[in-house]
Order: sequence, then C-alpha cells, then structure tokens
Amino acid sequence: MTQGNCTSSVLGRRLGGELAKLRMAAGLTQSHAAKTLTASTTKVAKMEGGWVSMRDPDIRALCELYGVRDPGVVGALLELARVDRERRRAKGWWDDYTISGLMQEYVALESAATVIRVWQPAFVPGLLQTPEYVRAVRNTPVAALREGVQPDDDFIAARLARKHRLTDDPPLKLRVVIYEAVFRSIPGGAETAKAQLDELVRVADLSNISLRVFPFSGGAHAGLNGSFNILSFAAPGAMDVVYVEAPFARRWAEGGEAATSYDNLFQKIAECSLSERESVSLLSKLRKDL
Repeated sequence: MTQGNCTSSVLGRRLGGELAKLRMAAGLTQSHAAKTLTASTTKVAKMEGGWVSMRDPDIRALCELYGVRDPGVVGALLELARVDRERRRAKGWWDDYTISGLMQEYVALESAATVIRVWQPAFVPGLLQTPEYVRAVRNTPVAALREGVQPDDDFIAARLARKHRLTDDPPLKLRVVIYEAVFRSIPGGAETAKAQLDELVRVADLSNISLRVFPFSGGAHAGLNGSFNILSFAAPGAMDVVYVEAPFARRWAEGGEAATSYDNLFQKIAECSLSERESVSLLSKLRKDL
C-alpha cells in the first residue's frame, strides 16, 4: 500500500499494530507517545499504521513508556523492525518490471519466503503458469475488469521471472491445491491447455513441489469464495503472512488467529483432495483427451 511517498508494509503494519496494542494496554494516547519521541502525533499514527520504518531507539523509548520490560518482547519488536527496514531497502528482480499495487509487496515477500501454500479455485497459480496461459488469461473479458492491467509483454516477463524461485538454491517449497474446475476451462484453446497441463505434470515431479487437485466430488467449502497464499519464512518466530484474493478484493492476513484460520482451512482442503499421484494421473488423462 502507498500513501504519498510512504509505503505501508506487511511487517511494518504488524510492528505498528503491536506497539499500538501495548500503548492502549498502558492507557496512553498517541499524544503521550509523540511527547516521548519529541515528534508529532501524525508521525506516531504513521508509525502505528506501518507507513514509515522505525528506529531501534524509538522502539526502546516506547517500550519504556508503555512499561514493557520483558527482554523477549522488546527483542521481538526490534527484530521485526530490523527485517522491515531491510525489506523496504531491498532491491530485487521486480524493480526491473512494472508491478503495481499489492502485487509489488507480494512478490517481494514471495522472494523471501521459504514455503508457500496455495489454494486456487479459479486459475493455475502464477508460479506454475506458462507464457501462453498468462496471455490467454489476460485476454479474457474478466481480466479486463480488474484493476492495474499491465502491458502483456511486461506482465508476462515479470510472471516468468517469479518462477526462478522454484529452482533457486535453496528452492522455494511450494504446496499447491487447485480446484478441478480450473483444468476443465483452460483459456486459449487446446494448444494452450496441452502446454499448461504438460508444465503442471513436469513440475509435479520436482521434489520441492507438491501439487494436488481438489475434485468436484469433494463438495462445497469456504475456500471456493476465493484464492489464498500462505507465505512462511525461515527466521525463528517469523509469522506467516496470507495473501487473500477474491473478485475486486485483495487483502493481507498478517499472523495471529487470521493466519491460523487460513492454515487450518488449507489443511482441510488438502485432506479432501486427491493424492499427488492421483492428481498427476488426472492431469495426464485430461491432457490425452484434448
């Protein structure tokens, strides 16, 4: 998210939210925090909203004001601030492409993640799409209704650049569950469908990728409302971050009960899905029938 020249990051919002909870638990206002930091209440509001990075001295001063003495709590906040500052400064492959909105933040987190779990009821997940599939999806009437539609060549190049995470050293561990309907209505015609199904069968053989199909026989469940990606990180104590997407709505679920709920939902969906072997067999059969 952006506001003027400021950026509200996932980690920044988490840090600001934790400090805001500590402030309110101490019965203090943003004005009290501003006085301690010799700053304006506007700056404190930006800090609590994750709009600006935070310095260690400011965090220590606020913890002192809020009566937080536990070294573990203070240390966790300082570590969160450190990682947030690094992420804000980080330059990656995505800086060479036009990526707008939440996706810019998402790909930066995707690049840092060690494990991603994906539930997708409508499309082949981005990390597994072929160039022909990407182009076909973006030429559909539904895609034209979505915000931030980018030039095809630039968008496709950016999408393909993301796939390098699957073969990096160490490679990203990807657990994917895809609704059967996705394979029954692949856009772009038979040749696009064949190439996409071939790619899915190929990547399913990689040791770092688990691909499963949720069959029609699995019935209805809450996940059919939209897709979500759960990103996990290597740092000790790092929270999971969930990227949730539905028609005309995208949002983050940042750690805590919200992330746990999505994790539980993913596990339930996976348990009702075909096994990895059964899933590949289904994809191979669909490929032969084209």
